[in-house]
Amino acid sequence: MLAAMSGGVDSAVAAARIAEAGHDVTGVHLALSANPQSHRTGARGCCTVEDSRDARRAADVIGIPFYIWDMAERFQRDVVEDFVAEYAAGRTPNPCLRCNEKIKFAAVLDRALALGFDAVATGHHARLADGVLSRSVDAGKDQSYVLGVLTREQLGHAIFPLGGSTKAEVREEAARRGLTVADKPDSHDICFIADGDTRGFLAARLGAEQGAIVDQEGAVVGSHQGAHGFTVGQRKGLRIDRPAADGRPRYVLSIEPVSNTVTVGPRSALEVTTVTCVRPLWNGPQAAQGPLTVQLRAHGEVYGCAYESAGDNLVITLDRPATGVAAGQAAVLYSGDVVLGSATIASAA
Repeated sequence: MLAAMSGGVDSAVAAARIAEAGHDVTGVHLALSANPQSHRTGARGCCTVEDSRDARRAADVIGIPFYIWDMAERFQRDVVEDFVAEYAAGRTPNPCLRCNEKIKFAAVLDRALALGFDAVATGHHARLADGVLSRSVDAGKDQSYVLGVLTREQLGHAIFPLGGSTKAEVREEAARRGLTVADKPDSHDICFIADGDTRGFLAARLGAEQGAIVDQEGAVVGSHQGAHGFTVGQRKGLRIDRPAADGRPRYVLSIEPVSNTVTVGPRSALEVTTVTCVRPLWNGPQAAQGPLTVQLRAHGEVYGCAYESAGDNLVITLDRPATGVAAGQAAVLYSGDVVLGSATIASAA
């Protein structure tokens, strides 16, 4: 069995658990950057030189073989370039979700199976039993949303040993096992943006082009240096010249990349109850066993809903309004705690 070891506490404990259970385990760390020294330090990312060293030390403590696989070229193409292209098209991608889909459970799993491994174990906080994906018992750390894009076949070769434990329990276990990553902070932000400046990262790749910020009536209320620097629901950093008549904050309502226009308005104008999605993927049981809900962003709120197919699209109707629903994000459907499937948000109204 292959254990994907990021260098954090979760993947280290996951590897230790499956090794202790008697599996023949090999640890592997993914080198995702051609120049890892350029990535942030202080354990804030998930693909730094520090992380590879931490993963190797954890494998030594566990007593399993350890290798580093170079996935930098694939990561650049499938995650980084996709991230830039999605923002250029006026959408808001989730790079962690794409990394799980394209790297950890496509490129890595394909190579693992070709080398004779029967499964890949990771430190994700989610439960998996008989190929059915469910939320973690730790609601605050649940990662089933970013795994909702996996196919049934991929889930059939995956193991998530931590789904029945809280993060606090994982850290306590790491300390008992003598793993030096027991107190290592969780990763934050986007691992391939070293300084956390997403707008600057995009501007360096897409260039600066002055455009208008307009209100709902089309009146120009400000300017910007590129529509790619905004996302639906954004409030801060708008640099609006004319305040709203009611004095209340304004939010990004829509982004039009062709005309390079950003439309802003009151928070109430962000409310939507119908979400249209493309590329639905069904990876859970066909029969719903609990209340039907949908999650529209990582660590976002959960909404009761109903859905129906409309050609190749999926139309989701929410039982109460949601705000900040952005095209490019994933909509993951649940029956109770069980993942039914996912789709990519195309529009909302």
